[in-house]
Amino acid sequence: MDTMQLITEEILPKDQDSACLIGRAWIPGNPEGPSPVWIADKKVYDLAPHSPTISELLEMEDPARTVREYSGLEFIGVLEDLLCNTPDENRDPTKPWLLAPCDLQAIKASGVTFVSSMLERVIEEQARGDWTKAEQIRKQISGLIGDNLADIQPGSNSAMKVKEVLLKQGAWSQYLEVGIGPDAEIFTKSQPMSAVGTGAEVGIHPGSHWNNPEPEIVLAVNSKGKVAGAALGNDVNLRDFEGRSALLLGKAKDNNASCAIGPFIRLFDEEFSLDDIRQANISLTVNGPEGFRLEGISNMKQISRDPLELVQHCSGKHHQYPDGMMLFLGTMFAPIQDRDVPGQGFTHKVGDTVCIQTPLLGSLINRVNTCDQIPPWTFGTGALMRNLAKRGLL
Repeated sequence: MDTMQLITEEILPKDQDSACLIGRAWIPGNPEGPSPVWIADKKVYDLAPHSPTISELLEMEDPARTVREYSGLEFIGVLEDLLCNTPDENRDPTKPWLLAPCDLQAIKASGVTFVSSMLERVIEEQARGDWTKAEQIRKQISGLIGDNLADIQPGSNSAMKVKEVLLKQGAWSQYLEVGIGPDAEIFTKSQPMSAVGTGAEVGIHPGSHWNNPEPEIVLAVNSKGKVAGAALGNDVNLRDFEGRSALLLGKAKDNNASCAIGPFIRLFDEEFSLDDIRQANISLTVNGPEGFRLEGISNMKQISRDPLELVQHCSGKHHQYPDGMMLFLGTMFAPIQDRDVPGQGFTHKVGDTVCIQTPLLGSLINRVNTCDQIPPWTFGTGALMRNLAKRGLL
């Protein structure tokens, strides 16, 4: 299999010169360990002496301004060199490489926030995880519901009237409940320190035969509930597991390397704000080893709940996150393009390359493998604390 190529100009935002980008890198040495880093002028600088964790950095009143005002930062290397050294298959452990741009934050996700993906979740539920039934059910559901739900405000009186009608028709679903009902779906996507970054392999459970990538924007939220920036994410989804039972959501979502975030967190400043997130188009490209190609777009203008509303559903007086959180906002993309046999739709194959991209955040690129074939996750919160202490950063 060819080595994954990470090209600097493709990874960075189109307005890279004005973007304030932070991430994490593994820094070799004695002792070695992970450090928060700042990417400026295609160079990478160590932030650990000022902020040992990304979580702590996001607690600052104005992280972007603070980072830009630091002086005397240690130069780690040019970004191109770190990108070349990031994929596992050609890594030189004596040189630095990039990691996921978050550390101690809880990794949360909101689901069913777009009508198109909401209908696909209903189809999964009706199919009981059997992809062979999906196309027939898709036609039945679309004929009954159509796309008239797109303009409905979740939790509104009109939404409740639609619910009454669908209940009478026997078409109500738990996915419709969180899609147009008053309460958003919020779940734990993955554990702190478990996300993989751009250039890493992303994992599919070996027992899954119907699955797909989910291209999303991920908000970086501090302990006060303030959104400090954003990144891209792949909320890998096992359609067969979750379709068999919603109680399998944890198994469908949280597996080894099943959560990708990156390439960097772009901090909010005078050039980039939540309004840019609200207007973003997120593109997805999947290139298979057999020549298959899948493309799609998720338009944030079509999200049913505002990003700040989703933050409020997740965090507040009812739930606190002392180390902050990374919050996936959901996707409108649910691939139904046939890959092999007509009517069977899409599912991943080992070796797929997934690229998630939006101009103001850059590109998150990963290759697909099964979770049991990807190196196990071993560096958790305890290991980070011991490492920081050994390096004199705590």
